[in-house]
Amino acid sequence: MNTRVRTRIKVCGIKDEASAMVAAEAGADAIGFILVPKLPRTIEPEQAASIMYGLPPMVNSVGVIRDLSVDQFADLEQRCPCELMQLHGDEPDKTVAACGPGVIKAFRFDAESVVGELRRWSRMHEVSAILVDGSAGGAGETFEWDLLAEALKSVPLPKPMILAGGLDPDNVGDAIRACKPWAVDVSTGVESAPGVKDHGAIRAFCQAVHDADASENSR
Repeated sequence: MNTRVRTRIKVCGIKDEASAMVAAEAGADAIGFILVPKLPRTIEPEQAASIMYGLPPMVNSVGVIRDLSVDQFADLEQRCPCELMQLHGDEPDKTVAACGPGVIKAFRFDAESVVGELRRWSRMHEVSAILVDGSAGGAGETFEWDLLAEALKSVPLPKPMILAGGLDPDNVGDAIRACKPWAVDVSTGVESAPGVKDHGAIRAFCQAVHDADASENSR
């Protein structure tokens, strides 16, 4: 029997307590808050902190930020002390290292550069996990998971890999079977409108992940 660790779930772009609780009750391991200004899913740090403090035990909070200086990072972390911070911009190595430990480094998938990016961030002690985002400009387009799976064969990762980009209840099982990520990250795939979470879709997504794991582990 396959004893692979189960796939963790992060539901991102949460803006209200009800959606956070639905995600947690459905089996999400982490709740993500977009702390980048002026986006459809942006939430103020203080509001995110209020939701974060109400999460059940063992459900992590993740703050998503982009291209902040170290001082800006420290200020934001004081206002919203999430358990993990996800750096989702073009942060230089020195900034990422200074913001760690306990950061997730995200980058956009590109078939030509993905191996180099995986190696780059795998070597950094302060990075706790790597997120590969297949969406272009955050638009949620799906990329070819087989290309990432092929790249992963040549880069043994010492860190957890999180898969994001275009995932929804209908395709997350295929993504898990192709790439076998440590975790999957969903936002637009469980929305009824930009920034508006569909509670039924959140539940369906979590169930689809659980079903994919059960199928994989029964082989």
